[in-house]
Amino acid sequence: MKKLSTRLTFIIIAISSIIISAHNCFAQAVPDTSLNNIIRDDSARQAKQAAQAPVVHKSEQQVMPVADTIIAKKGPFQPNPKKAGLYSAIVPGMGQLYNRQYWKVPVVYAGLAIAGYFFIDNLNNYQSYRKAYIGRINNPYPTDKYVNIYTTGQLQQLQNDYNKYLDMTVLFTTVGYALQVIDAITSAHLKNFDVSRDISLKIRPVATPIGIGMGLVMNMR
Repeated sequence: MKKLSTRLTFIIIAISSIIISAHNCFAQAVPDTSLNNIIRDDSARQAKQAAQAPVVHKSEQQVMPVADTIIAKKGPFQPNPKKAGLYSAIVPGMGQLYNRQYWKVPVVYAGLAIAGYFFIDNLNNYQSYRKAYIGRINNPYPTDKYVNIYTTGQLQQLQNDYNKYLDMTVLFTTVGYALQVIDAITSAHLKNFDVSRDISLKIRPVATPIGIGMGLVMNMR
């Protein structure tokens, strides 16, 4: 039980460190400069133009048609990488959901389910073999369920093996948890990355001051 408490403490500390790191990155984020729009004060200029405009009598006024309202199109959705990382650190898969990569959410939870299965299975086997091994120490008449199946030495070896498997499960689970946070941050950065053929790098003949040669030509359309 002491080793189990140590493993659980290790998992809690690792997850807390990831959450704190993501929260610090989010808290130190630079504000979006797109919000700092400069609103120009044109009131003085408009008043001057109105004073200089010629006087038009009511009879000479004409009804001008109202121009159609132009609605600006919204750009593609661009997630905030720091928010995506923070969400994944708090709730696994939430960052992928925020990035609108819905197909990744079942993958994340499938990995968590597999990790949970191996953790419980290795823990149960470790405790079972350990209990049988301790019961055989200084006991000439053992009554455990492994009598006539495993010797005392084999029980000790099985106990050590499942102890190692349990440690590896905890380690891989922590690494997988960190990877899904990194995936959320990376996917948010590359959400609208242009991978079309409009950006290309080709080798073509080019003219140089000393003559014609070969060079790399980048096309950006």
